[in-house]
Amino acid sequence: MTNSSTKIIIKGLEVLASIGVHPHEHETAQMIVIDIELDMGSMPTPEDDLLVETLDYARVADKAAEFAQEAHVQLVETLAGRIAAWALSEDKRVQACTVRIAKPHALINAETAGVEYCLQRDG
Repeated sequence: MTNSSTKIIIKGLEVLASIGVHPHEHETAQMIVIDIELDMGSMPTPEDDLLVETLDYARVADKAAEFAQEAHVQLVETLAGRIAAWALSEDKRVQACTVRIAKPHALINAETAGVEYCLQRDG
């Protein structure tokens, strides 16, 4: 008997967002980079090769961008939590969701700064 697991991955989703706690971050949108990993558990391989048999990653990317652009958010942690909570509520097959959000221009002496947030379904 074999076990399988499926992860749906979105990497490097660039979104202009109004995000941050500093006054200058309220004045103009900045580029953020979002990575999303959806643990689909042992979701079966699609038998009919149809999109309805899986979770459409374009829908996930669109929703993440929508959350990022709908209103100013103070913390990347808040945005990551909203995206992860939506993913788990949107599709019961999602067992866990990891969201990474990077702000490439947040620190002068670093390539990027950000957060990784993981949300897992109970039991």
